Amino acid sequence: MSYDTSFPQIDFVPATAEDYEEVMSISGGIYNGTDYLPFRYHDWLKDPQRRMFLAKCEGKVVGFESFIVVDDGATAVVEGLRVAPWMRGCGVAGLIEKFCLDTLHSDHPEVKRIRMTRAENPPASVMKKYKLINSKAVIPLLLPSDQLETALNLLESRVNNLDRSKNISVLGPEEVLRFFEESKTREELLPGGLLVQAWLPLTTHNSNLNLLMKRRIVWIYSHPGDSRDLASSSRIITSDDTNSCGSTHTYIDGFLSLGTPPYPVPVAEGVHELEIDMFGNDPSCVKVHVLQQLKIGVQALPAGSSMICVLYADESLRNELGQLCEGLTPFHIVKEQMILEMEV
Repeated sequence: MSYDTSFPQIDFVPATAEDYEEVMSISGGIYNGTDYLPFRYHDWLKDPQRRMFLAKCEGKVVGFESFIVVDDGATAVVEGLRVAPWMRGCGVAGLIEKFCLDTLHSDHPEVKRIRMTRAENPPASVMKKYKLINSKAVIPLLLPSDQLETALNLLESRVNNLDRSKNISVLGPEEVLRFFEESKTREELLPGGLLVQAWLPLTTHNSNLNLLMKRRIVWIYSHPGDSRDLASSSRIITSDDTNSCGSTHTYIDGFLSLGTPPYPVPVAEGVHELEIDMFGNDPSCVKVHVLQQLKIGVQALPAGSSMICVLYADESLRNELGQLCEGLTPFHIVKEQMILEMEV
């Protein structure tokens, strides 16, 4: 399919394995060198729930976008948008997004909503169409290979006895499925009812959980009410010392984290990225989860590799995480993750 524009004709075609190098050639520097697409491109091609498209101008790739149908067919998540540097600002992004939406409408009429994730300050044109479901703090760190042990020791020293008393469990596949079937507390952990794993926002429908299982994610959970020496209740109200207004803060019982297996990114040879998505707002839990996910991630790193670790957490935990990671090297990617949704 092609669209008329003020510049040479833009054609839209399905992406293939043979297009990989050309797609990568327009992707240099994306996400400050932490682009996930080089690692996922070929796996995405094999995914029956996903469609991948190229925008071509005079035979050359000038844009890429994909969507995946999730939530048992009710939702499509748009991912991977990029435009060639020499075509940015010419409207190519809008055209390929329109093509994807047209394709969804014609080929997947059962889809009722479109979901996406964006960094802070998305274009006004996006915010006119989409509503904000939730946002999270993003804290990226650079951990060179020769500093990994030192970094872990530093974090270990900042996890106190109360933090260590949290009863955490690594959940296997069957436990994950049961986890989202058994308690309303699970729903309270997820703003907007969404799990967001490595920028992919999903409901907890079993089809989505099975999709995540294939990614070999590490699921860690802190059980509600552990070691608090307080009256048992589903929620605890406490003073928030970091709140300048002195208002009360509501802590949600339980804490969940999802860690990706470290994957290579193009910023430099031998650098892998570990993404840790966290759900809940207990400042004691967040520290022990970061430490445990990092320990597991470091064990999975190829020998001699450096790591970029990206933490995603409730905005109320930004200061707590900043204190935990003080002295480690920040790595700029983005500061905020926004989850957006549009009905169709």
